[in-house]
Parts: sequence; structure tokens; C-alpha cells
Amino acid sequence: MTAGSKTKKIRAKKGHEPISALTVYDYPMARLLDEAGTDILLVGDSLGMVVLGYPDTTHVTLEHIIHHTEAVARGAKNSLIVSDLPINTYDTPEQALASSQRLIDAGAQAVKLEGGIAQAEKVKAITEAGISFMGHLGMLPQRVKEEGGYKKKGKSDSEIEALIEGALSLQSAGAFAIVLESVVPKVAQRLTAELDIPTIGIGCGQKTCDGEIAVITDIIGSYPWFVPPFAVQRANVADEVSSAVKGYLDSL
Repeated sequence: MTAGSKTKKIRAKKGHEPISALTVYDYPMARLLDEAGTDILLVGDSLGMVVLGYPDTTHVTLEHIIHHTEAVARGAKNSLIVSDLPINTYDTPEQALASSQRLIDAGAQAVKLEGGIAQAEKVKAITEAGISFMGHLGMLPQRVKEEGGYKKKGKSDSEIEALIEGALSLQSAGAFAIVLESVVPKVAQRLTAELDIPTIGIGCGQKTCDGEIAVITDIIGSYPWFVPPFAVQRANVADEVSSAVKGYLDSL
């Protein structure tokens, strides 16, 4: 199935069927999540923290994302593979397109970058080149340093207006879906209702968007050192690994 047919299928789910999305960074997990039927696999720059051990996503490079995209592409056959454009890789429309093309060459079927109306020309450059694009609004992790932390969005009238304008500009520029991160639930619902394209929420409350995305390490419990308050842990892989290793060590 082509990238275009996959994005069309995802768009058709809006208002009818929840869209599933998970982050993924390697071959075995990509294969497992793909075989489970996940709609979207995101090679997210969250790998900076949960894979590479950095304090935030601002340390992630395009080479990092390319490396992990190649691994994920070997494992996923049916899910749509979306790769993040890291910070400082889309400063101009020309750079955004060049960076996106490198991710597509690595096996991505769509790309994602952070920001709204100020990014419209960059998004147009990407989509007009035939590359599928997913937006990202609300709390923007790549701006954590300039904003002084991770903050909920949509609390003020000005923030709500910026979110609406940003979402509409991304939609007009050709986005097939938009991730909403840490947006006030009522505002996430409003955006979902006003947009023709799907919204995929994280930290926006339950059933406020057309779908939901989660960081895989949060739901399987493989990164116990930090779990977001909104995450629902469905397994405890860290404990299983510790138990298995201790059993192995005791058997020597």
C-alpha cells in the first residue's frame, strides 16, 4: 500500500473510527506494533530521551532520525511510518524539503514538524513535492528551553486563537492530520470539530480527538525513570527485564 493510500485511509476514519498511533524506534518493536494493527508508527524525536538518554529532544539530529527510520522501515509493512523533523532541520522551506526527502529516502512515508502558521510555507514546500505531512500543535517539545518547561496550551483566548489559526493554516498547506499535544480538552474538541482532517491527541484528555498517540515506552513500562502523568501504563517491561536478568545472573 502506498503512502497516499495509507493517509487516505487514515483521513477516512475521522469521525467514524479511532486512529491509533505509537512511537517506535527499532526493528523488533516496529514489527510487533505493525503486526498488532497500529495505524501510524511515529519515529519521534522523543528517542532523544527514551533511547539516547538526552534530557530533551533538542539534542536529536537528522542523522539520529534517519538511522532509526531505516530500522523501523525494515520491520513495518502495513502501518504508516511518520518521521519527525528534528530541531534546526526545517529553518527554511528549502531546508525543510531537503530534510524531508532524506527521511523519505530512509523509509519514512510521511514527515512531521512542530508549529503552526509560521510553518505554512515550509509545509507547502513539503506537500507540493508529493510528501505526506502531519502537523504538530500545542505544547512543542523542541521549544522547551525557550518556553521554560512543558506547559499546557489553550488556556487563554490568545492561545486558542493561535491554535485555531495554526491548525487551519496546516490544513490549507496540505497536512493529512495534526497531532495535538497537551491542549486543554475543550479546545482539543473544538479543533477536532472545526478541522476536516483528523486530530491525534496526546495529553489532551480522553476521546477529545480523532485518535491518540502514545510513547511506546510509557504504555509498556520499559522506561520507569519518567512517566508523564497522562500516560496509561499497560505493562511493566522494566520489572520483567530486571527479573529475567537477575534469574540469569543467579543461574551462573
